Amino acid sequence: MKGAREPERLHTVVIGGGQAGLSIGYHLARRGVEFVILEANERVGDSWRARWDSLRLFTPARFDGLDGMPFSAPPHSFPTKDEMADYLEAYAARFRLPVRTGVRVDRLTRHGEGFRIFVGDHVIQAANVVVAMANFQKRRVPSFARELDPSVVQLHSSEYRAPSQLREGGVLIVGAGNSGAEIGLEVAREHPTWVAGRDTGQLPFRIDSFAGRVIGPIVLRVLFHRVLSVATPMGRKVRRKVLARGGPLIRVKAHDLQAVGIKRVGRMTGVRAGKPVIDGGDALDVTNVIWCTGFDPGFGWIDLPIHGEVEPAHLRGVVPAVPGLYFLGLHFLSAMSSVMIHGVGRDAARIARLIAARPHAAPRPPVSRRAPAVASAVVSGPS
Repeated sequence: MKGAREPERLHTVVIGGGQAGLSIGYHLARRGVEFVILEANERVGDSWRARWDSLRLFTPARFDGLDGMPFSAPPHSFPTKDEMADYLEAYAARFRLPVRTGVRVDRLTRHGEGFRIFVGDHVIQAANVVVAMANFQKRRVPSFARELDPSVVQLHSSEYRAPSQLREGGVLIVGAGNSGAEIGLEVAREHPTWVAGRDTGQLPFRIDSFAGRVIGPIVLRVLFHRVLSVATPMGRKVRRKVLARGGPLIRVKAHDLQAVGIKRVGRMTGVRAGKPVIDGGDALDVTNVIWCTGFDPGFGWIDLPIHGEVEPAHLRGVVPAVPGLYFLGLHFLSAMSSVMIHGVGRDAARIARLIAARPHAAPRPPVSRRAPAVASAVVSGPS
């Protein structure tokens, strides 16, 4: 790479090398657009590898492939998080996508009609930027967490790997969504467990059952992909609720939690004498607290007028106030499926088309579908 004092000039920079970044990389390459993908982790797929050990995808393998490459597993199986990580790494290699790993962006600013991306002492100047990251970047933990007794083990769901991390004694799971339910089900085998938080509802069928095989494709392809979208009144109504409250339990059912002895309690409201307090004023005598309280967007490094109350200000991934800036992979970007493996490709193809059509774009002839050859195919961080 060029020296730190002279900006490196690129047509398009994609920030984030997960499924969203790789997906738009595939579509940009097919349109002959010069680009590079910046990934903060040392390996493609590491954001999946870092999740808890027993995690499996909610969607069967037949829906877990990105455009151009099916997921290699039995179609009705549910891949592990490591299998998903390895798939993404193989996808980047197969299509020779220009991913630079170990590259964390510190700041994104406007520069003339384009942008400057700051990576340590290195500066990249680009005409277009795609922020291909979910809005789950910054751990959300209540301020009263610091009041818990120092002997209480505290882990955010993003730090939890296995029950071996916990002390002997009770566990309070704060947050009753999918992460809280799945982690709670696992730790309850070895610890008395409470789950605090409101009921988020649940799917009315088992995703791994015969009914799931029949109904699942309809839910994923029709309901999540077409009906629950920003193009429909129902979709716009559901979108507001999902962004504010989260979605229903997908794999775990309420009676699964009851069956292993998990006690459901109200919200955690504070701390008394070093112990967590729940609605009604009761303090729980637990030795572990796992915060399944979600994330904040974590886009403070973007020094541009894009910050809304709960998400960046965008229209289906396009930022009207900042021409040339796009988001991809956000929750409900254009539909309920936008954050899912099977849904991100549609958004990626549309945004790639918009980038290629911009007046200053200079796309080259389309390359082969199997192995696009793109410029700036550097796979190491800035030097």
